[in-house]
Amino acid sequence: MNGFADVGLDEDNFGDAKGFNVRSFDAFPKTKATYLTRGRSGGAWTVLLICTCVWLTLSETIRWFTGTTSYTYNVEKGIGHELQMNLDIVVAMKCSDVRINVQDASGDRILAGDKLRREATSWALWSKNRGMHRLGAGMIDDGRRQLQGKEDVHDYLGAARKKKKFAKSPRIRGNPIDSCRIYGSIEGNKVQGDFHITARGHGYQEFGEHLDHKAFNFSHIINELSFGPYYPGLSNPLDNTIATTDAHFYKFQYYLSIVPTIYTENAAALSQAMLEARTSHPTDANPFVQSSQTVFTNQYAVTEQSHLVGEARVPGVFVKFDFEPILLTISEEWGGFLALIVRLVNVLSGVMVAGGWCYQISEWASETWLKRGRRSGTGLGVLHGRASSNEKVGLD
Repeated sequence: MNGFADVGLDEDNFGDAKGFNVRSFDAFPKTKATYLTRGRSGGAWTVLLICTCVWLTLSETIRWFTGTTSYTYNVEKGIGHELQMNLDIVVAMKCSDVRINVQDASGDRILAGDKLRREATSWALWSKNRGMHRLGAGMIDDGRRQLQGKEDVHDYLGAARKKKKFAKSPRIRGNPIDSCRIYGSIEGNKVQGDFHITARGHGYQEFGEHLDHKAFNFSHIINELSFGPYYPGLSNPLDNTIATTDAHFYKFQYYLSIVPTIYTENAAALSQAMLEARTSHPTDANPFVQSSQTVFTNQYAVTEQSHLVGEARVPGVFVKFDFEPILLTISEEWGGFLALIVRLVNVLSGVMVAGGWCYQISEWASETWLKRGRRSGTGLGVLHGRASSNEKVGLD
């Protein structure tokens, strides 16, 4: 109709020639494939961007599913009056030769030996248990070995729901009875104190009681040492530790710094419950009700310093503990599903935009490099009509 076909020009190269076509209403007309220049590395960049998007999508989804752990430190308000101590220790001496006492800064002395259970046992049955470890001299341990530096509130809550009973002693079955297992829970004042295990007639005056020094052997295995409600599933720094000595006069010393700790999966509900409880009980240091989503316990860091002592000193196992005036709250929270979608959209959009910029920069750099090659004569075999030195030109 316009004469292009009369001179041999193809109307299809420019658009639809005749008739009604839906593409005529396209608000974004597409460029024909013959007008496009295919990039050298477009396919590789596409694969890279797809892999990056998939990896980021999976990582963000996993992070949303596991939740976010936050740490909050507050000054512990109120006054704590009593605190439960849980102990399970095996000493390489007979039960009749061992004395256990607790004495705090207020001067109160607790005869722990009368409140804790004692069972005659064999050292060999306990020393071969798996998971035993030693604390080196001057070593500080904060009890997070099993978590590998990460606090998993969900695992703590699951461990707290397990049975709360001390394990039974293994059967002796012909092994020599040479040790004493001491275990149980005792109530004490929530102040600085000292828990110690000594020999009969040493450390405290006992009329007519004096143990031969050759019977001293304060090698011990600590299966459990914790403060607060007894949760055998929770890991503590001194759990499953072993300390041995061949000397009769040897003093094992452990210094504990205790921090009250709350693990929760619902920080908002916990804050509201503590606020309401403090209103009704303003002097209580930890005024909240234990629930399936909240666990109150006490963490501690331990420093071990042990050494030989002279016969004028008192050998034994001494655990000195003190309480820090802070409250640590470790909470695990999850965002909503809508927040996950918004985050994924933002992340993927950023990847696509950044990938587009990187692709354009790489194409520009590649074109610049090729142009330099052409100008220097290294990019093509023939330049300015002259053959390169590496090629032979034949004439017919």
